[in-house]
Amino acid sequence: MPNCVYASYWSPTGTTRAVTERIALTIAKELNLPCKVRSFTLPQERKEALKFAADDIVVFGMPVYAGRVPNIMLKYLKTMEGNKALAIPVVVYGNRNYDDALIELKDLMEACHFQTIAGAAFVGEHSFSRILGAGRPDKEDLKKADAFGAKVAAKIADSSYTTPVKVNGQEPYRPYYIPRMPDGSNRNIIKVFPKVNDKCVKCGLCVKVCPLGTIDPTDVSKYTGICIKCGACIKACPVEARYYDDEVYAYHKTNLEETFTRRAEPETFLG
Repeated sequence: MPNCVYASYWSPTGTTRAVTERIALTIAKELNLPCKVRSFTLPQERKEALKFAADDIVVFGMPVYAGRVPNIMLKYLKTMEGNKALAIPVVVYGNRNYDDALIELKDLMEACHFQTIAGAAFVGEHSFSRILGAGRPDKEDLKKADAFGAKVAAKIADSSYTTPVKVNGQEPYRPYYIPRMPDGSNRNIIKVFPKVNDKCVKCGLCVKVCPLGTIDPTDVSKYTGICIKCGACIKACPVEARYYDDEVYAYHKTNLEETFTRRAEPETFLG
């Protein structure tokens, strides 16, 4: 019999956390089980590998970066141990498309000895933008998260699930999505970093929320490692002091905002 429900996630801007916790809490409520949170968003939360027990239920959330699981996290994720725990992989994307992220996360979890019995792709405000998927997950999204969680709980209660769950996506996985420039060329923004303007009050919040620990705490305009463009520092800044001015980044952002204006809806899958 299940013993505990876990909401486990990597969520720099909080959208993946909101969806993952909502689904996990609903499952826990329906099955009358405790619910615990296991975030691995910040560097100090990744000092130990994620390990779960056979009698756990794990709702596992990851954001979608360019249609895939963020490659910066793959090495850490491959150290997980599921011990045959029941698992629900969940991805959250910024209103464009989740492409192969969900099937990639499912496969990764199965390789780490989880039993995937359901899966879902939800929408959150895009890390680049306050327009694309603005305010999501919203009330309607969270209602759908509740409904999905209740269906998963019912499957677990009567042992009617099958594993591994079948989800949408392609294998082999497609390359990471890169918008084309107006001249048709592909240019990446790997070496682009946010800048800091004179509004900065040196509160240090950006240092605290950076999932890679990359912002220099002695000078928040400098970096000690790479930037994955997660948007955490920009969206957390209380005075809007952090920004990008790179031409390629700006084009990518505008291209996404102008192209993907329709409201994408969550997709759920039951084993």
